[in-house]
Parts: sequence; structure tokens; C-alpha cells
Amino acid sequence: MASQAEVYNPGVRQKRRWGTALASLARLLGDPDDTVQVFRIMRALNGDTTGRNYRKLLRQPQGGRVAYRRVELRERLSDRRWIDGFAAGTVGAAYRAFLDRTGYSAAGLAGISEQAFDINVEHPHVWFGRRERDIHDIWHVLTGYQADEPLGEACLVAFSYAQTGGPGWAFIAVGGALKSLRITRDTAFARAVWEGYRHGRRASWLHAEDYEMLLAEPLDSARRRLGIAEPVRYRIAQERLGRAGVTGL
Repeated sequence: MASQAEVYNPGVRQKRRWGTALASLARLLGDPDDTVQVFRIMRALNGDTTGRNYRKLLRQPQGGRVAYRRVELRERLSDRRWIDGFAAGTVGAAYRAFLDRTGYSAAGLAGISEQAFDINVEHPHVWFGRRERDIHDIWHVLTGYQADEPLGEACLVAFSYAQTGGPGWAFIAVGGALKSLRITRDTAFARAVWEGYRHGRRASWLHAEDYEMLLAEPLDSARRRLGIAEPVRYRIAQERLGRAGVTGL
């Protein structure tokens, strides 16, 4: 798979490729399950975002330790015995329920990303990129945005833009919001996406977390500690779209 993918060289300045991003966005909006397009958009637009955030990690109180340990979360999150060990009510238990409900997995997400580019390069910036990929579904759990619906993904994409500053996230969020306006003539979806961005701005910087420790923390207290607000607009949009019979966008 990696031999067919673009190789990521963190030592080369990455130019933004808007044509590639537009083509991938069109494919993604046409088929929300074509997740590989998300990674192609990130690769096309995010430039040095990963490197910038890695350097930010090193400035955080526990960031140096996290970077020094360089845990591969894909491996940790694929250890079902470890995941099954989390007590009820914890972030880890909620993540376990998420995996069981959706059928998703850390290994599955990693496999999709590797169709877009080779992310297995030995470099601290690339490790950080893998880490961002692997915590994506944990962010679904923390924020309450469902992963198996376009609305929930769009809201988390907006939240992720606020957290990372990566233009690729904003590009997808705006694309999803505009598509919803065109199809439904209702602003509920777009308002929920904007709420996701605002919540991401107000929350603590989640990249600085030790995720092995976070998973053992009670979910409600983790949300309070991290400043993750209730997704009120998101739930309103879910209800309105449901009443209108719009199950996908």
C-alpha cells in the first residue's frame, strides 16, 4: 500500500495544492464514506501544520514527556484486552462502546490514511501526524459528535480546525456546511458546524494530553477539565434533520 502512496518528506516545504484539495472534496461530498479523501485534503493543504503543532507540544507542561515517550497510539488502541480493562463511566469505556457500535478501529483508520500517503516515516513530525490521526475517534467520544453521520463528522472537523489550525479541516467543514445549505435550505447544519469550531477554540489544547491516562479518567470530569462544552446546536440540527428525513448529506 505504501509503495502506491505519496511519501511524506517533513524536510521539504510543502506547497498548498488547491486543485488536489478541490478534487478530493468533490469526491468526499459525493461519498462521505470515501474517507481517504480526508487525508488527501490534509496532505494538500496543511503545509507545516503538523510540524508547528509538534513544536507547540514541546512547550506544554507535559508535552516534552509525551514527545520523548513517542507512544504509537495505533498499537495501544488496537489492544482489545487493554481497552476492555477500562471501568464503566471512563473515557476508555465510552471509546470501547464507540468501537463496538460503529465497527471502527484504530488499525482501520490507519489503513485508510496509508492509501493517501506513507505516514510511517521515522521522524518526530510524522509521529505527531500519526498521533493526530489515532486520537480522532477519541475526540468523537469527548465532544459527543457521532462518527457515523455527516453532521457529526463535520462538527468534529470544525472542532479540529480550531484545535490544530490546519486549513484542510476548515476546507472540509465549509464544504459540508455549504452542501447542507444547498440541499436542505436550513441553517441548522451550518450552525452546528460553527458551534463545533467555537467549542474547539474554547477547549484546552487536546494534543497535549497523555491519552493513556485520559482514557482512564471519568468521561464527565474529563470534559469539564478540558472545557469541552455541550453540543447544543449539534443536537438541535440532529433533531431537525431527522424530522425532515435527511439521513445523509
